[in-house]
Amino acid sequence: MKNIPLSVLDLAIVVQGGDPADAIRRTVTLAQQVENLGYNRLWLAEHHNMEHVASSATSVLIGHVAGQTKHMRIGSGGIMLPNHSPLVIAEQFGTLESIYPGRIDLGLGRAPGTDQLTAYALRRNNMTAADRFPEDVKELQQYLSTDNHGAKVRAFPGEGLDIPLWILGSSTDSAYLAANYGLPYAFASHFAPAKLMDAIEIYRNNFKPSAQLEKPYVMACVNAIGADTDEEAEHLVTSLYRMFMGIITNNRSPLSPPAPLPEMFYHPEIQQMVRNMTLYTFTGNKESLKEKFEVFVEATGVDELMITSPIYDMDAKYKSFDLVKEVFETA
Repeated sequence: MKNIPLSVLDLAIVVQGGDPADAIRRTVTLAQQVENLGYNRLWLAEHHNMEHVASSATSVLIGHVAGQTKHMRIGSGGIMLPNHSPLVIAEQFGTLESIYPGRIDLGLGRAPGTDQLTAYALRRNNMTAADRFPEDVKELQQYLSTDNHGAKVRAFPGEGLDIPLWILGSSTDSAYLAANYGLPYAFASHFAPAKLMDAIEIYRNNFKPSAQLEKPYVMACVNAIGADTDEEAEHLVTSLYRMFMGIITNNRSPLSPPAPLPEMFYHPEIQQMVRNMTLYTFTGNKESLKEKFEVFVEATGVDELMITSPIYDMDAKYKSFDLVKEVFETA
């Protein structure tokens, strides 16, 4: 595991008692901390109409975080491309790459990152945009390519810049697309674990080399909660369970401090849904995390691992990322 790069996913989640400005400050602080620990990249995800998620203007936030860090790669996990014109994204990320050369990633997703009503507000009369996702990815690649210099529509800044594109997924459809286009593939197993193994197999078996990538490259995102003891980690993870329970019941609230789970959690249907969504959630002390990560890495053969840790307390969150890094460095 020593050779596996570790990265971070953060959603700028609003915690109980906080607000979006506080969430963004927490994201910047986390980025600075994990950069010092040696993490490879930090990604931010596009979500809309979510009161307790402050990463909706993803490109803007990427620029802010990149400006507050020194060398770690900062990117999108992801930009929901059907919400945008490929030209606009080429210009936005061309601008980011021009300001922070060699540090910007562009992860692309097909989902709206929100509910259907909000998707309509974003896309207006283009509600079939998701069906054009493969074509839009190609169009975006064209805008960023030097081959576009003779076109009537060009991206400035953007054209000719080396901005790595990734395909994000939570199902097998994205695996075929990433493989066919020869792009690195990032899977959202931190909340949609069911198809992870199938998607990885499809991606690797169908991969076609491209100008960007010679061989398959898989990154999986998982939840990780580390602490000095297993008991403390199990206490901290209750904040994550409450967050997923809120999603399932459509009763969302800010990320809450760890506490005993409410009676509703133990309803068989609710508990099973939470357990299904958090299948790849690794908790425990250093030794426990090592055992769990070894099993996961052996089973998946991932090339890179992305960690997300919805922990209420910032000191505990930093400690968790520190422990995870130690686990991989001493494996």
